[in-house]
Amino acid sequence: MSDPSKVVHVRNVGHEISENDLLQLFQPFGVITKLVMLRAKNQALLQMQDVPSAVKALQFYSNVQPSIRGRNVYVQFSSHQELTTMDQNAQGRGDEPNRILLVTIHHMLYPITVDVLHQVFSPHGFVEKIVTFQKSAGFQALIQYQVQQSSVSARNSLQGRNIYDGCCQLDIQFSNLDELQVNYNNERSRDFTNPNLPSEQKGRSSQQGYGDMYSFQGSGAHPGGFPQMGNAEAIAAAFAGGLPPGISGTNDRCTILVSNLNSDRINEDKLFNLCSLYGNIVSIKILRNKPDHALVQLGDGFQAELAVHFLKGAMLFEKRLEVNFSKYPNITTGPDTHDYSNSNLNRFNRNAAKNYRYCCSPTKMIHLSSLPQDVTEAEIIAHLEEHGPIINSKLFEMNGKQQALVLFEKEEQATEALVCKNATSLGSSTIRISFSQLQSI
Repeated sequence: MSDPSKVVHVRNVGHEISENDLLQLFQPFGVITKLVMLRAKNQALLQMQDVPSAVKALQFYSNVQPSIRGRNVYVQFSSHQELTTMDQNAQGRGDEPNRILLVTIHHMLYPITVDVLHQVFSPHGFVEKIVTFQKSAGFQALIQYQVQQSSVSARNSLQGRNIYDGCCQLDIQFSNLDELQVNYNNERSRDFTNPNLPSEQKGRSSQQGYGDMYSFQGSGAHPGGFPQMGNAEAIAAAFAGGLPPGISGTNDRCTILVSNLNSDRINEDKLFNLCSLYGNIVSIKILRNKPDHALVQLGDGFQAELAVHFLKGAMLFEKRLEVNFSKYPNITTGPDTHDYSNSNLNRFNRNAAKNYRYCCSPTKMIHLSSLPQDVTEAEIIAHLEEHGPIINSKLFEMNGKQQALVLFEKEEQATEALVCKNATSLGSSTIRISFSQLQSI
């Protein structure tokens, strides 16, 4: 840990956490003089009035896990002894006027499209280009006006406003980019000066992520564009025609209780393999006094709602699962808690829209990916057949990568194969398994 400082470094600050939330966490310990939100890194820097106030806060939170909106945050002394104006500006609080705006949308309960953004921002001047993307700060957009005066007017009028009543709050700063280059006109990007652009790259699905859909020119450009879609926008892309029946989309409870487990055969990794089909897993805790009960904390309330909806009543290890929302907002850290927040096996950090689209209740058919290029169908069957009779299988190539479909006699057998064999080694590869909604091969 760094030497004591009046500047506190806060990590795991999700896009749903506001400046006011952080202020409430530290105000009991003294006066807060400065706060910098590092949205791109999911972090924040907070300066107390003096070192003793910061020491008091960190001493308290060394014994009590700080949590905001169901998310654990982690605090330590910063290497900074003082926050300067340079520190704040260096982290992207863009106050230097520019005709391009960087817009972050918080509390996004409804899909935000290019058309919605154009409707909001065009009253302040001619909008040339819009690009939307997902980063760790949440759903973001770049809005390029024809002239700088329009962007200044838009920022002054719209900063902090909600697009819809009570949600979709606009956080606007000036971008340091010089020019947006838009290659495709679709629901994620639009060049209003060139309506003849194609909607997608020939031969590629419109589900493609943003990484190769556009690039930026200028001193602040991110090499290779931005990563693929993340949660809020991925939901909009996956369920554009409406949420699945029984899914409200309004749940804010992130932790679920899974009960009637087979305590002799279940463990945290097997539960992870099952529940991670519906969202990123933060942590899992099997209850010591009730070993057939487990708490599973997902990345947000929507993912938790999907897990409850699709897993309730599923059969696993000869037990019918009960899945409900927990009364606990999050799982406290302890010796019985397994942390998966940084697991590279979480599925929704990349290709989130595709994974949302594939969410379903357990089926008899499983889909295998990340297979070795030289794998054979016989090797796949040998890897899985201990879990039940295999009715049919098919090995095929997609985008130059080997994949497979395996049909079991019963759903429970397919579920067991998934929870036991996802993320296991086959040859030189760590395979990934999910349920397929196909009825036959």
